[in-house]
Amino acid sequence: MNYKKELEAAITAALIAKDIILDIYNTKFEVEIKDDNSPVTTADKNADLAIRAYLAPLFPTYNFLTEEGEDDESRLKAKMVWIIDPLDGTKDFVNRDNEFTVCIALAEEGEVVVGVIVAPVSGEVYYATKGGGAYQRLANGKDIKLQVNDKTSNITIAASRYHKRASETDYIKRNSDLIKNIVTLGSTLKAIAIAKGDIELFYRAGAGTKEWDVAAADIIVTEAGGLFIKPDGSRIKYNKKDVQNRDGYIIANRKENIRL
Repeated sequence: MNYKKELEAAITAALIAKDIILDIYNTKFEVEIKDDNSPVTTADKNADLAIRAYLAPLFPTYNFLTEEGEDDESRLKAKMVWIIDPLDGTKDFVNRDNEFTVCIALAEEGEVVVGVIVAPVSGEVYYATKGGGAYQRLANGKDIKLQVNDKTSNITIAASRYHKRASETDYIKRNSDLIKNIVTLGSTLKAIAIAKGDIELFYRAGAGTKEWDVAAADIIVTEAGGLFIKPDGSRIKYNKKDVQNRDGYIIANRKENIRL
């Protein structure tokens, strides 16, 4: 299965969400705080509704797991499940630093087979399909293949702007012979930078992220030749009952750069 129909539909849905998000981004919007203490805005909610409204009629047998949608767990019986973060990096959105994304992934029996990430402000579109490689789609419709680099010395690690932890800082210090540079990037742009070959590493220690935060990024990095794994070296399984990534994860261009 080449997932061409699903891919093109996911790109279109992400671009619809992009326009909705940018319209709100340029206004004076309100911010709510959810039960888990994370922010949510009208942009998150409206983008979520628009993505589902576009995809559901096209794929009536597919189910949904989205950050802003109600999860009745009916998805657990479904073979194909859309995993969606309509606005990844809401804190970036609220603070207007431009580093937020739309993330749409499709999981088949627990494995991501399609991933799309759109950066609304830049308009950049990234995607991957299982076995089909990872690409950036330019405004003229041309696709550029993404490939991680092969650096294993003097590497650059990405750091979160709003979620940095002491254990992650310690990791960088402990591996200062390998890690020579740190860049701060928002949302899934850290994974994209690795997939493009711009940087080499990102480590997220412990819990705090969920499946929709990583699903699209996972397949894009993996299809670009990189690694997106849990600290024990295993791959993340998707459409689980518990959607939390409790152990954290690490993204790298090469296994030699992973020291856990």
